[in-house]
Amino acid sequence: MLLRLATAAVLIPIVVALVWWAPAIILAGIAAVVATLALVEFLNLGDRIGLRGFKLWTYFCTVLIFYAQFSLGRIETRTLAGGLSMVRDAAGGTLSIDAALLIFLFGSVVLGLLTKRPLHDVLPAIAIGSAALLFIVLPFSYIVRLDELEPVGRQLVLFTLVLVWAGDMLAYFVGKSLGRVPMAPALSPKKTWEGALGNVLASMIVAVLFARWMQTDVITLVVIAGVANIAGQAGDLIESAYKRGAAVKDSGGLLPGHGGVLDRIDSLILATPAVWILYQWLARPQ
Repeated sequence: MLLRLATAAVLIPIVVALVWWAPAIILAGIAAVVATLALVEFLNLGDRIGLRGFKLWTYFCTVLIFYAQFSLGRIETRTLAGGLSMVRDAAGGTLSIDAALLIFLFGSVVLGLLTKRPLHDVLPAIAIGSAALLFIVLPFSYIVRLDELEPVGRQLVLFTLVLVWAGDMLAYFVGKSLGRVPMAPALSPKKTWEGALGNVLASMIVAVLFARWMQTDVITLVVIAGVANIAGQAGDLIESAYKRGAAVKDSGGLLPGHGGVLDRIDSLILATPAVWILYQWLARPQ
């Protein structure tokens, strides 16, 4: 626990400073690096169960997806009188998510046809690469789109990070002191329903505090926080399933006391797109 707290004490101020002050392109680049590190760990888990992906191609397409999210966020649309819309491309060359995924698709097909690997390795290679992009890279990449929601993008990124951090912290202490009912003993024996409820409660407290800062309706932000928190806990559990399937305790060892990068961002992977889409539906001015 001391090692875990020490690592957090170093990383959290750095992350907060980057989110608040770094230019959007730098933040997008750092998010892409984080996603790639998590992807390395995910593909290594695949190696352990015989699913050897086309790694370099998957890394390249990860960069494409983050570029697509960044370039799409630079497109500004304004609605004018009479129902007219004005679109300004602020990035230059844009790439859609559809295009990035199709590039991955056709590239994987070419690699599958030309590979010198045994034929029985082709389907697992395509499958693990597809799973990596769909379950790790794509959802986490919405942190870039979240950052570009004007005028509260940076606040929303911090909101997402803090609701996950606070939830994890309170879940640990509530589970440790009051936890009695196992939540998912086959996946994570130490998690309890009491801890999960503490996790949700912490995220809602964060929402109340952020609503005052962001001048957003409290109830709306509490709903967003609650749903995002549940999505984050689901992300945590599915990552536990990956690790149990590969018979490892941690996805890696890069972060002392925390395990790997994938261990650290597992909740953010699903919480981030949940915040992005719910804010669009419930809170963003039309």
